[in-house]
Amino acid sequence: MSRLNELRLISRVAQMYHIEGRRQAEIAEHLRLSQATVSRMLKRAEAEDIVRTSVIPPAGTYSELEGALRQKFQLPEAIVVECSEDRDGAIMARIGEAAAHLLEITLAPGEIIGVSSWSQTIFKMVENIHPQKSAQVKYVVQTLGGMGDPSVQTHATQLTTRLARLTGAEPKLLPVQGVTTSREAKLLMQSDPFVRETMDLFGSITLAIVGIGAVEPSELLARSGNIFSSRELADLAEAGAVGDISLRFFDKDGKPVKTPLDDRVIGLPLEDLARVDRVIALAGGAKKTAAISGALRVGVIDMLVTDKFTAQRLIDA
Repeated sequence: MSRLNELRLISRVAQMYHIEGRRQAEIAEHLRLSQATVSRMLKRAEAEDIVRTSVIPPAGTYSELEGALRQKFQLPEAIVVECSEDRDGAIMARIGEAAAHLLEITLAPGEIIGVSSWSQTIFKMVENIHPQKSAQVKYVVQTLGGMGDPSVQTHATQLTTRLARLTGAEPKLLPVQGVTTSREAKLLMQSDPFVRETMDLFGSITLAIVGIGAVEPSELLARSGNIFSSRELADLAEAGAVGDISLRFFDKDGKPVKTPLDDRVIGLPLEDLARVDRVIALAGGAKKTAAISGALRVGVIDMLVTDKFTAQRLIDA
């Protein structure tokens, strides 16, 4: 009976602490125990299964899908958002909202943000960010060349400068083409002092926000002029490419697909992205499922923000 008496007292201590909301010092005084004894009893209450911790996810959250993504892809963190329909426009909007909230509560003073500027989902994120007063970001760095078709090239500049304004940062633009005509042209463009100044910051980025693209480019990227030709994209697909992060391609197993085309891209390489402390990827949609699966196996992404339909496809694949 001595054990039962012991457990009875432990149960009473746990009740006072967890249900009645009393402080440990108050419990100790009430029951004429030492505070150290009360602390030990509370630990015993958990060990004896008297106290059980339950986490009940609210409706519209998907902790099981998030857990399955973390386990399948050895992914540090995942956010799966509610979405009423499996349609690109709706998916991008919901992911953007969730990413904006995440950014607002996790930004640290002095942060240097690298942003992949040709992503509609990232643009949606920026649209949802509130002006930040507490976290003073140092720089927002454009990590992929933004010049292209004059009718859409302002997209990259607007995304970078607007994010900088909202976070109190100085924008660092990359005023060159994302895809050059040749390796020689790339080297020439990179010699520009303004371009060099921005690229020199790549190694100092503390947070990178990236999109994930399929081999077939998005409508926005296609209109920008920052793409390879149809023949070149076909060659990439034949080489096993399933997607890209800032025009750096990889296969279904996450291995980089290196071709001479890589030498024509002005932007952050995957090797440099891997050295960034925190990399958040925003992506969803049926057309991108294979690309996202490959991207998660590259080993550079610390957090994926996606929708419930895509998350389920990734787990089932």
